[in-house]
Amino acid sequence: MATKRFEGREHAAVYQKYRFAPGKELKQTILSYLQEKKAIPAELAVDVGCGSGQGTHFLGEHFKKVVGTDISAAQIQEAKDNPGMPNISYLVCPAEELPFQDGSVDVLTSFTAAHWFDIERFMREAERVLRPGGCVAISTYTVDMSVRYGDCSEKLTQIFRECWDQMLKYSHARVKYVLDNYQVIFEALPFPDKKRVTDIYDPIPMTVEGVVGYMESASSYQTFKKSDPTAATSLLQETEKRMLETMGVSSRETPVEFLVRHVCVLGCKGR
Repeated sequence: MATKRFEGREHAAVYQKYRFAPGKELKQTILSYLQEKKAIPAELAVDVGCGSGQGTHFLGEHFKKVVGTDISAAQIQEAKDNPGMPNISYLVCPAEELPFQDGSVDVLTSFTAAHWFDIERFMREAERVLRPGGCVAISTYTVDMSVRYGDCSEKLTQIFRECWDQMLKYSHARVKYVLDNYQVIFEALPFPDKKRVTDIYDPIPMTVEGVVGYMESASSYQTFKKSDPTAATSLLQETEKRMLETMGVSSRETPVEFLVRHVCVLGCKGR
C-alpha cells in the first residue's frame, strides 16, 4: 500500500499553497513524448497521487477528461476547493487500486508522488488500466534545487541547502527513490518501450516566502515539526531571515527564481 505522508488538513493546505505546477520544460518533455507515440489526442488521462492538483490542471488543457486520484482525502478536498477546468474531477483511492476498467485509460501520470507508492503493485495496476498504445509519464523534482537572485545566487542556494540538509535527517526511507533519479521506478516499469530523462531544468518564479513555504510543505519538515515544533519553526524562520539579509531586502514577497531539476520516466504499453 502507498505510504501516507500528506494526510493532515493543515499539511494539505500548506501543500496546496506552496507546491508549484510542472514547469515548461517538463510539460514539453511529456507532451513531445505523447505526440511521438501518438497517444494524444486522447479521451482519458489519470493523474495518480495528484495531491492538491497542480499537475492535474496541466493535463486538463490537453485531454477531454482528466481524473486526479490521491489516497489523502484532505489533499483531494484541497484540489476540489481550488477552481479548475470542468473536464477535471477527483477521486480518493490508493494508487495500487485504481477504479478504472481494464484498458480504459489513455495516459497515466504521476508528478512527484510515485516514490510513495507500493511500486510493484502500482506498475501492475498501470499495466492493467492502460489501453494498448497508452502511455505513462512518471516524474519527480530532485533535491538539488538552487535559488537565484542577482549576484547572491550562490550564497542563497547554500542557505537553502543547509536548511534542506537539516530537514533530510527526518526524511522517509522512500526518498531514496528520488535520490537515485527514479532508476528503480524506471526498471520496474513493465513496458519494453520506455526511457528515463534526468536533465530537465525548469526555472520556477517564486518569492522568498514561496521558497520557505515549499520547504514547509515537505514531508520531512512535517516529520521534524512533529518531533520538535520549536526547532522546526526556528529553522525556517532563521532560513528566511538569512535569505533576506543576503539579498539586502526586507520583504518576503521579493521575487526569486527557483531552479528545479526534474526526472521523468516515460513508457508506452505495447499495442
